[in-house]
Amino acid sequence: MSDFISDFWNVYVVVLVIASLVFCAFIILSNRGARPTGTVELHGHQWDETLAEWNNPLPRWWVWLFWITIVFAIVYLIAYPGLGRFGGKLEWTSVNAYQREVSVADAKVAPLFERYSKMDAMQVAADPEARAMGERLYLNNCAQCHGTDARGSRGFPNLVDSDWLYGGDPEAIKATLVNGRNAMMPAFSAVLDSEAQRDVVHYVRSLSGLTADNLRVQRGKPVFATNCAACHGAEGRGNQAMGAPNLTDGIWLYGSTEAIVAQSVARGRNGHMPAHGELLGEHKIHLLTAYVWGLSNNTAKVATTDSSSTTQ
Repeated sequence: MSDFISDFWNVYVVVLVIASLVFCAFIILSNRGARPTGTVELHGHQWDETLAEWNNPLPRWWVWLFWITIVFAIVYLIAYPGLGRFGGKLEWTSVNAYQREVSVADAKVAPLFERYSKMDAMQVAADPEARAMGERLYLNNCAQCHGTDARGSRGFPNLVDSDWLYGGDPEAIKATLVNGRNAMMPAFSAVLDSEAQRDVVHYVRSLSGLTADNLRVQRGKPVFATNCAACHGAEGRGNQAMGAPNLTDGIWLYGSTEAIVAQSVARGRNGHMPAHGELLGEHKIHLLTAYVWGLSNNTAKVATTDSSSTTQ
């Protein structure tokens, strides 16, 4: 990557741009000619018996149009980025332009976000308009990994069930959205030999009722206690404080086949959930938190309960 930010590439882009402009000017100058006063000569090319190329100069308006284009390009390159690292006299950047547009848009919708910011996440999740806004935020920022239906895929958690790696209450969901998560399952190929790995794989599969060899299950239990229980717990029920999955509930992030579980044990796993706090801001995070929480909770019941408590 360092090769692409070296001085060579800066010079390369500058030379290429300037050379292109100079070449365009050369083409125009080399093809200029006096307007013919008599018979125009053939250029020497002829096709299909009567189709001939005449040696007429380019129309004046066309030539001037080319010159205007070159002048415009020079003015543009002085004002805006285009010559290597030169940022342009106007100091315009796409990042700054985007941030200004976001600021303008946020200012327009701030009153609406402010309304929901005073409600707790459960109340927001029960509001149809807030859910619609949260769904749009989800589709724009989360669906790429978790799917448009929020059911996830291999390596990306299902958000509509009741199984949560770090906790499914609004506070935990908000912390995940704001700060992101980095999960790491260490590789045990250098710690356990192939037989011990197979033993612990059978033991892990047995915890959720999957087919397993009884002898290997018995041998794998102490291997699990020594190497895996520190994160997943002595009974394999996981640890939300660490993001360690529950191995007894039949829900598998990467798959439950013997080959896939063996791969997890041997090679480990690395999961990354990017932080969205700075990108979305407090009010949007609040709406998105409520929407994600509502995916696995009965928001209709919340709405009914909230309405009853208001009328009493």
